[in-house]
Amino acid sequence: MVLVFQFCSSCLRRVGFPPARNIDAADRVIGDVFEALRTIASSPQIEHSRSDLTSQPLRFFRVRDYLIVYAPEERPVWIVAVVHGRRNPRVMAAILRIRDK
Repeated sequence: MVLVFQFCSSCLRRVGFPPARNIDAADRVIGDVFEALRTIASSPQIEHSRSDLTSQPLRFFRVRDYLIVYAPEERPVWIVAVVHGRRNPRVMAAILRIRDK
């Protein structure tokens, strides 16, 4: 099970996810992210790990241009980060190191 906070699309847009140049497109991305969270909840081991980014037992699930980083062994599944997939891998690794502390 993934613990999902009750965020509406407008709440997520207010914090800048995803960039809302097109509100309908942003809503579709948010819908895809929530669908991915449901998939992760039902099958947390389905995606891949990235030993080049973190030594932690984390998995990465791609949704459009974003990566959902999650801890599949936690109950409920713990979502660590949602990051843009085009970020420099060193920046992603730094973000994940900060989250480890």
